[in-house]
Amino acid sequence: MGVLKMIRIRQVSIFTFFAAGLSIFLVIISCSTAPQNPGDVYNFRSHTETLLEAANKDAGRGNFENALLLLDECKRTAIMVDDPSLIIRCCLSRGNVLLTLGKTDDAFADWEYALSEAQRFGNAELLSVSRIFRARGNLVSGRAGAQAVLDEVNRESANIKKDRLYLAFSWQVKGLTLRVLGSYREAEAAVKRSLEIHVRDRYLENASYDWYVIASIRSLAGDTAGALTALDASIALDRRIENSWGLAASWRAKGDVYRKQGKHSEADEAYRRALAIYTAMANENEAAETERRMNQR
Repeated sequence: MGVLKMIRIRQVSIFTFFAAGLSIFLVIISCSTAPQNPGDVYNFRSHTETLLEAANKDAGRGNFENALLLLDECKRTAIMVDDPSLIIRCCLSRGNVLLTLGKTDDAFADWEYALSEAQRFGNAELLSVSRIFRARGNLVSGRAGAQAVLDEVNRESANIKKDRLYLAFSWQVKGLTLRVLGSYREAEAAVKRSLEIHVRDRYLENASYDWYVIASIRSLAGDTAGALTALDASIALDRRIENSWGLAASWRAKGDVYRKQGKHSEADEAYRRALAIYTAMANENEAAETERRMNQR
């Protein structure tokens, strides 16, 4: 009996050993097949960057109300994560959209917010960019003279060394300011510097607007043929990227230039194309303005 008992005890021990081994093996297998810990994941910043990019694209295509909604959320989430760079860039874009919508005081409030954040952050480049955005606002709203704006842009643009898109913006503002001052050759040269950056980096909505600005400069300088050429270049880009807002604006501008040349049938045809696009976009205000120009002699 003693021997049999010992055999049974040994059999139980062997079974227990193998059972424990199997359990450990299964634990090892389950651990080895589980997905690896991806580490910390941060979603707010990437989400906010996506919002900012989408808002800027909408603004470039004339969808200002939707751009403002996106930028409201962009600013909110940037503040939530206390990211100074994101806060500044959201406020700069939001200020531009607000200015376009006629909300001038709100626009300047956002630019001042960006300025104070850049100062707190200690980022000289974003501080200069913020001042250039505000300077453009001063030019458009008439809060400062063109020469004062040009002096500030020349001074601050020297600090923009990393962000090519903001460098292009500074050249664009220079061109707009020089246009107001009547220095048309220098104005076109400045905007072409902006155009070079936008084309090289494939910011085609921005490049289309550069051509639109160049057309306005040439028209003011009396070069109506050159203005039409620039508008054709703008239209070609906007067709490529399906930018309805840019297409309508350029066709309407062609109507203005043709009328300036005394070519009324060509002007009416250009206005009709602009009107058709604005109507298809359900943009009643711009459609009404286009009709007003068509009826003006």
